[in-house]
Amino acid sequence: MKLQKEMILLNQTDKTPEDVIKKSGQLLVDAGCVDSAYVDAMIERENKVSTYMGNFIAIPHGTDEAKEYVKKSGISIVQVPEGIDFSTEDEDEEKLATVIFGIAGVNNEHLDILQQIAVFCSDVQNVVKLADANSEDEVIALLEEVAE
Repeated sequence: MKLQKEMILLNQTDKTPEDVIKKSGQLLVDAGCVDSAYVDAMIERENKVSTYMGNFIAIPHGTDEAKEYVKKSGISIVQVPEGIDFSTEDEDEEKLATVIFGIAGVNNEHLDILQQIAVFCSDVQNVVKLADANSEDEVIALLEEVAE
């Protein structure tokens, strides 16, 4: 699965997880990866279980029931330099995400991608580089090994 420039949004200013999840999901819709119903399933999953992964990243994806809406595997990236708090009201700890990866996978292909992103982003310096990237090409270059 190749990362595409049109699947990357830089310098976004969304304020809520729902807004940025809709945006990352719409990128997947626009690229023909999923039906629009998948975006609702991404929000539904977030409402059940946070997709915040630590190290300033979130990886929203649809519920298991939403697999029927996936046409082809894809990954979208939304950069929010000021960050979005993914914590819930009953949590004291702020869960700030600056890079949001929207994922959809056919036949569980997304699980491999998920694992590679997690490994790459386990080094917080890599996340800082993504959050500071000034072009889609820079983001693609940073994640090239992950997306192969």
